[in-house]
Amino acid sequence: MAGRCTIVGAVGFVGAALRARLEAAGEQPFTPAKGDPALFERDLGCVYYCAGLTADYAQRPFDTIEAHATLPAEIARRGRFERFIYLSSTRLYDAGAAEPAQEDAPLTLSPREPRHVYDLSKALGENIAMTQMGGRGAVARLSNVFGWADGDPGFLSEWLARARRERTLDLDSSPHIARDYIHLGDVTAALIAMAGASEPGIVNVASGELVTNARLAAVFEAEGWSVRFRGEANPPPPPCADVARLRGLGVEPRRVEHVVRDYLRGGAEA
Repeated sequence: MAGRCTIVGAVGFVGAALRARLEAAGEQPFTPAKGDPALFERDLGCVYYCAGLTADYAQRPFDTIEAHATLPAEIARRGRFERFIYLSSTRLYDAGAAEPAQEDAPLTLSPREPRHVYDLSKALGENIAMTQMGGRGAVARLSNVFGWADGDPGFLSEWLARARRERTLDLDSSPHIARDYIHLGDVTAALIAMAGASEPGIVNVASGELVTNARLAAVFEAEGWSVRFRGEANPPPPPCADVARLRGLGVEPRRVEHVVRDYLRGGAEA
């Protein structure tokens, strides 16, 4: 979507990458700091709502609720904008979604489950985006996003960052654990595609494939690394997200094994 745009949470993992991509394309997004009153004083254009808590939500439940639901509600009530894209998570499927997990399927959430402060607050944020934004809201449900810069969050991000310095990798995980990984570059492409779509609705931003640590380790080993896992846990895999809507936007998520292989060979783009 050409014209004005705003990134709420522009210093975070996804928000910072989105800002860099938009600026490289010649745009100048408005990136308000937390509490900036200008958020309610100017035309925001297309809002990419990237604010939220991930790793520390359990320790900061009230901050989680504020970031995931309270501020979106205030923007819906007081803000001026053309489009509002709310970043959510495929974690919402973890409590029992059918496979493949489709965007319009009902969610199973429990108010008695402490972990579900994350899920419930994200679900409320989604509801605000889809019902209180005057038809201008959309939701991007992100799966396990990875990069490789130092400090990028997530198990695979840390694994890739270590691979720049170490050829022998002892990992505190299990070869049996499977996740749906999507590279940060594909995520930013998806968000921009959603901004340009007429009615994107809710979109799974995922690869659509669960990949085990063992499969990823095989890629590393084929390129000359040695990988050892310290654990043997074998939990049930999470639901796999349906990505038909993402592909319908013209975004074809790259397979994680191909991205990792290219990175290890020095040919990947950030």
